[in-house]
Amino acid sequence: MVCRTGYTGERGYELIVRNDQALAVWDALLEAGADHGIVPCGLGARDTLRTEMGYPLHGQDISLETTPLEGGVRWAVGWSKERFWGKNVLAAQKEEGAPRVLRGLLSTGRAIPRPGMSVTLTEHVPLGDVTSGTFSPTLKKGIGLALLPTSIEVGAEVGVDVRGRREIFTVVKPPFVDTSVREG
Repeated sequence: MVCRTGYTGERGYELIVRNDQALAVWDALLEAGADHGIVPCGLGARDTLRTEMGYPLHGQDISLETTPLEGGVRWAVGWSKERFWGKNVLAAQKEEGAPRVLRGLLSTGRAIPRPGMSVTLTEHVPLGDVTSGTFSPTLKKGIGLALLPTSIEVGAEVGVDVRGRREIFTVVKPPFVDTSVREG
């Protein structure tokens, strides 16, 4: 089965094959694409691409403890449905505003954020933790996502504890890169 369900923001395809045929299909694709410069890539590449696009990953940036309004996926809620699990809580949060929101972090220096690193307003005022972080090959900078209080506005500077050093990052609204996909 050939799908266009990728979660990277890139133009691409996914193939779903039976386990017993996967190795043969893999080898055939690499051979067929050799003259076109095809190279394999792994989950690290996918993670970098989806982070550059600001796409949240379930279990990392969004979870059962993160509402769709906090995680930036409000569009995925069936608001017009008469009933759904959590509707009352989500409707109240929609009315009152989410207490925190998934924001982008852009390094002002050379630091690269990683999941679990703490984010602070000042050295002793914690805000949250990095949920996703990587080096952006497009921007040549460290980028990350973090659930931050809604009082922290886009443009604010925050600190991230990178291996014991407080590094400065600018809060941004994802995506980090141009979202248009052009044929080349």
